[in-house]
Amino acid sequence: MLCGARLRRGPSRLLPRGMLPAAVLALRNAQPAPSRLARSYSSDHAHHEARIESIRNIGIIAHVDAGKTTTTERMLYHSGRTRHIGNVDHGNTTTDFLPMERERGITIQSAAITFQWPPKSLCPPGLEPKTINLIDTPGHQDFRYEVDRCLPILDGAVCILDSVKGVETHTERVWESAQLSRIPRLLFVNKLDRDGASFKRSVLEVASRLRTWPLLCQIPWWQKDDFVGVIDVIHELGLRFSSTGAMSVVSKESIARENPALRDEMATARLRLVETLSEHDDQVMEEFLELEKDVPSASIKQAIRRLIMDGDAKFTPVFAGASLRNIGVQPLLDAVVDYLPSPSERPPLEIMGAKAPTLAKLLEETVRRKGQHQAEPPIVALAHVFKVVDDPRRGMMSWVRVYHGALSRSSHMWNSNVHSFEKPQHILHVSAKDYHEIQHLPTGHIGALTGLKSARTGDTLITYPGHQGSTAPEAFRNLRIRAPETPPAVAFIAIEPYTRTAGEKLEEALNKLSREDPSIRWSKDEKTEQLILSGMGLLHLEIAQDRLLTHYKIDRESAMWGEIEVEYSECLLAPTGPQRAVYDRPIRDKAGKAACTVSIEPLEEHHHHHDSLLESSVERDGNIIHIAIPLPRDAATGADPKLLAFDPELVRQQLFNGVVAGLTRGPRRSAPVRRCHVHLTFDPATDFFGAATTGGHITNAALQAVRGALKAAHAAGHVGVLEPFAHVRIHCPEEAGHAIQHDLVAARGGQVLEVRKADEDDADNYSQDHTTTSEDDGSGEAAAAANSRPRAIDVSKVYAPPDPYESVQSLRGPKRAVVRMLTILGKAPLRDMLAYDSHLRSLTGGRHTLQLDPGGFELVTGARERALEER
Repeated sequence: MLCGARLRRGPSRLLPRGMLPAAVLALRNAQPAPSRLARSYSSDHAHHEARIESIRNIGIIAHVDAGKTTTTERMLYHSGRTRHIGNVDHGNTTTDFLPMERERGITIQSAAITFQWPPKSLCPPGLEPKTINLIDTPGHQDFRYEVDRCLPILDGAVCILDSVKGVETHTERVWESAQLSRIPRLLFVNKLDRDGASFKRSVLEVASRLRTWPLLCQIPWWQKDDFVGVIDVIHELGLRFSSTGAMSVVSKESIARENPALRDEMATARLRLVETLSEHDDQVMEEFLELEKDVPSASIKQAIRRLIMDGDAKFTPVFAGASLRNIGVQPLLDAVVDYLPSPSERPPLEIMGAKAPTLAKLLEETVRRKGQHQAEPPIVALAHVFKVVDDPRRGMMSWVRVYHGALSRSSHMWNSNVHSFEKPQHILHVSAKDYHEIQHLPTGHIGALTGLKSARTGDTLITYPGHQGSTAPEAFRNLRIRAPETPPAVAFIAIEPYTRTAGEKLEEALNKLSREDPSIRWSKDEKTEQLILSGMGLLHLEIAQDRLLTHYKIDRESAMWGEIEVEYSECLLAPTGPQRAVYDRPIRDKAGKAACTVSIEPLEEHHHHHDSLLESSVERDGNIIHIAIPLPRDAATGADPKLLAFDPELVRQQLFNGVVAGLTRGPRRSAPVRRCHVHLTFDPATDFFGAATTGGHITNAALQAVRGALKAAHAAGHVGVLEPFAHVRIHCPEEAGHAIQHDLVAARGGQVLEVRKADEDDADNYSQDHTTTSEDDGSGEAAAAANSRPRAIDVSKVYAPPDPYESVQSLRGPKRAVVRMLTILGKAPLRDMLAYDSHLRSLTGGRHTLQLDPGGFELVTGARERALEER
């Protein structure tokens, strides 16, 4: 019998208050009725007024079906934000509110919601609640851009693992994306109540595949074969949960009397945690040498926070639970508050288009030049648009994160990406599908603006003091926050409208859809009037098609919809010679003239970025575009940008737009061109013709030069075709394994890379130098992720507690007939995998799982190329 009192009986009698987690303190008086807490939120709309030190902007990231939305629902319920716990299977979750999400049971678009932890009504004296802005992101790889555009605006993230499946491939991808943004992370090992769950295997895979040292703050609490709670290693107590999530605290003494082996494992886990911290934190080292295993809990928590704050993920705190059974969610919320940073604790904001590398340095230098007596700051507010949503009632809403100052409704905001001013109609606080109007949005907060006509994902909004002119101050005109790269499309669907009216309505809807989601592209064949909608995969395009029909009210019978097919790309096989183009046709009845010279070559490793203003390289859609503008030279001063008769940054953007347009259609299949290095030179002495040179002429000159170079390459037989591939992971019965491998290779043109028995200890499959490869999809993302990835970890030195069935095998006796399973890892052309799931069903009797992840593009050769030309 447990001797630990339940929360409502006052756990503070068991342990001093200073040692108790916040979740225990917050709920010490009672487990309140959810309706009482929910009512407290109905009148509390002041989250946007929270001090910046009390804000936590976090995201939930993971592979699909790891339990992100389920965990989010429990967080909202236990914080008092909702009255009832939503269920994905029942289609009544708070953050998955779109009909498509509830129908399919997956997250399609990210949703933001705000709550407080601990709940304000239950905070003990001296403890103020923290305001948590939480973004629940999709887990399906087709929606990876939805994750990528949200990650940079976060200050921390919770990565959720399915303890049955361990670290999955999409988990690795979103982990690497978080690594690129240097976001501090926590790990939550979920679904420990399921058959086949293994906390030990999950921890070892975290070390081997994510390359982060797991800091075990909790270990699972098993009673024979049942998962009943978690052991708090730092505070040395047990947290036991009922089916409703009510939490009981059990002291170390009670655990020792009931289960001496568990007490010993808790002591071992704490000692290993302290030893790891002492090797990397001087303060813990000093206390460890003096106190040995009795290092105070507060010192351990402070050391963990220091080690993860830089976002390099050399170390990651690990927590345990089972969200569906309400186990471990409250301590996870404690960890969010205790370990993840506030906006004020993040590194200085990096910027582009200015001489200073960070916003703080730019503002400091500006004030220094103008004198310390300056009364007004040079920038009132700066925000980043990370998402655009078309709301049925409010129109286009631009979601923003404020990095400096405060946005207000009266502000004229300069969009530095499109070089125009805009003014919002309303500023809204966002909470899933609910919004309420606020007057201003301060630093560190997330909200939405309505009424912006031009804003798109990745745009930077700037407010200047008292500025009412038609353009922004020169020093800050081109100031931008780096936007996420849009990944290349891999599938498309052709749409043929039956009438001109239907075509115009469809084009308007496609414009809005692509503004919402930039990873959706569309184009039009002017000769056939056919519209091509491109996206990230089969599911992505199915959702896009459904949104056109339901949200934008497109009549299915007004157009002929083709089948979803893969999108091939083109590439250069050899360099082209310099191609000069002079564009001197009238544009909108206005004469003008511009010229430039372009050369294109296959993309190689030696093509690097250039950071100077007049010679810059930008990655876009798997290509590197290098634009050079030679400076005029003065006899006295040498090269001098002041001698230019035009704005070099504006011309650079116009040239860039022309190059991008020229690469969208190749000469061989009218497919996008990838893996190219484009070098464009715009010489002011020969290519600029004074007032006759307009922005449209500059853009068209670049477009014409690129297309001319590609046509010359095609005439010489130097244009190849790239085909999208997929990484394939098939979990199937062993008896079907041979047939599946044969089918994958012989019928699908794929490769089998590895066959793994499901009952093998996965830790044995990862050596110290094991790496998880991620082929470059043409966007440069894989290379950047590889450069940011930490070094491999010696898994043999990582501590993980044994699973209960390791020592007592009989506890997990056969509950049903055992089917031996295999995991087949391979790669195959995406075209042959789009409908592969239904084919696998006939081979396995439906006892399989299929996972496809982006595998980059590969050159089509031989018989496959000949067959492609015949189609």
